[in-house]
Amino acid sequence: MKFGYLIIYVPDVPASLQFFESAFGIATRFLHESNTYGELDTGETALAFAVDELAQMNFSGGHVAAHTSVKPLGIEVGLVTEDVPAAHAKALNAGATEIAAPLVKPWGQTVSYVRCPDGTLVELCTPIK
Repeated sequence: MKFGYLIIYVPDVPASLQFFESAFGIATRFLHESNTYGELDTGETALAFAVDELAQMNFSGGHVAAHTSVKPLGIEVGLVTEDVPAAHAKALNAGATEIAAPLVKPWGQTVSYVRCPDGTLVELCTPIK
């Protein structure tokens, strides 16, 4: 078994891809011509976005759309950076909402949390040393 990708269902795939590029500096690797599916250039394991309508087609019982949930979903995307305060500020400037300001954890790692306009919860953190 191998972890191949993570798909986040969103209302607007190009907007989510653009947000991740402007907020976190991660470029788009692929966007389907239908604008219903796209991937970020995250290396071997893809971080992808698909429109909510595809989730509705795939799950007969529906799904909880992150952008309509008052609270963040119980899953996060972790992005590692040497400068969490700068990354946090850049994300907020790009339109993210602050969930938790940068804080040094007891084990020495600096961590913050932001919520993207599409509802995705992102942890910004320094590498664990």
